[in-house]
Amino acid sequence: MEPFLQIFVGLCFIGLIIVLFFEKVDYILYSVSLIIIASIVTAIFIPETRDLTFFMNAVKWEVIFFFIAIFTIVEILKENKFFDEIGFRIIKHYKTKPRKLFYIICIVTTLLASVIAGISIVAIFIPIIIVICREIKINPTPFLLGISVCVNLAATLTPVGSAQNILIANEFTLDFNWFLVHIVPYFLLTFVITIFTLDRFVLAKFLKNQRKELEEEKYKGISEENPFKDKKSRPILKNLILLIIFIAFLILIPESYLVSLVFSIIFLIFNPNNKSEGSGHKYSLIRYLQKVDYKLIYFFICLFIFIALMEINGTLLLLEKLIENLAFQNELLLSIIILITTSLFSGFLDNTPVTIIFIPILEILIANPNFYAFPLFVAFILGVNLGGNFLPQGSPADLMILELGRVNKVKGLTYKKMVKTGGSYAFIHVLLGIGYLTLIILFFPN
Repeated sequence: MEPFLQIFVGLCFIGLIIVLFFEKVDYILYSVSLIIIASIVTAIFIPETRDLTFFMNAVKWEVIFFFIAIFTIVEILKENKFFDEIGFRIIKHYKTKPRKLFYIICIVTTLLASVIAGISIVAIFIPIIIVICREIKINPTPFLLGISVCVNLAATLTPVGSAQNILIANEFTLDFNWFLVHIVPYFLLTFVITIFTLDRFVLAKFLKNQRKELEEEKYKGISEENPFKDKKSRPILKNLILLIIFIAFLILIPESYLVSLVFSIIFLIFNPNNKSEGSGHKYSLIRYLQKVDYKLIYFFICLFIFIALMEINGTLLLLEKLIENLAFQNELLLSIIILITTSLFSGFLDNTPVTIIFIPILEILIANPNFYAFPLFVAFILGVNLGGNFLPQGSPADLMILELGRVNKVKGLTYKKMVKTGGSYAFIHVLLGIGYLTLIILFFPN
């Protein structure tokens, strides 16, 4: 019955992917329905899946708690007009320089995302960018697409740039120096190509239709009076300091979910409710938890369960054996296959479980004396990180960008648009990765 289950669950998963292409469809309804169907059919043949414990263990709860905590912090900052205040200050400097603003935002978010989880950067910067773009009367979509592409690329840069890098670095003892020597050359070339082509083919198209408005804005200017500041707005300095400390702790402490949970309480304490506003409580965490949009969280729970079902029915084991059989091929071909395979799977699945699946395969391959380890590591690291651009569900940061765009009614930011833009750059990045692997294997074989 294994082949039947593998095909059936696989078709259910593909159905979930197809649903995401239809913007007006309630994807949570279909996600839950497909999970229930796949789970019931699996339970008929595999007794272990009849226990609720199986599904509880399938979900990575540290990721779920991280999402809830980070969304809560964003809601606290939004209510205290932190993003509006920051946006106003940036507007005063770049109100007629959208291209320069685009480069600065992409560079800053890329550098930060190389040491902090991309989803944290997205949660912090996207609300600010939306406010800024709307105030200077340009569509936020090209900025959000640029961040989406760059954040996934940034994850390759350091051993702490993503959860998958942390797993790989710990398993194979790869430090900052290793990444500096083997990954940075690829990153620098790819980032330069990426940011210039984003400007040329994504940003320019949006700016062309709004050039007249921008010219009028240039002469009219924006009022020096802060349009967001009122008698009830809190100073942004304390929240800015808290945010910097929060980022520092995310860098220093690997348990990001714990850091986020603690800081959600700290942000709440430093931003008490004004009783005159009728809230009834000075500190009310439930008030912000009720404002969190849980769609993205429910969707990730569905993804985790799908992965567990594919693991228990042998789909993932089948893949592992297939890759292991390729160890008899030449090293360049093997490295390219690892790069392409992991990038494609990281597009369909969250890249962390893909990393966990492929680590044992890499251990077997590097034990073979016919292969050098470092090209396989490079292929693996590039693959599991770059694949997030193929499809939004492969990257938590991309899913959050989509959700924040939906909540803020950003025109033109759709699932199809992200697939088209992200998929194009994922293809380019993988091609550059193949060229880089060819170079290091042929000319620097040790």
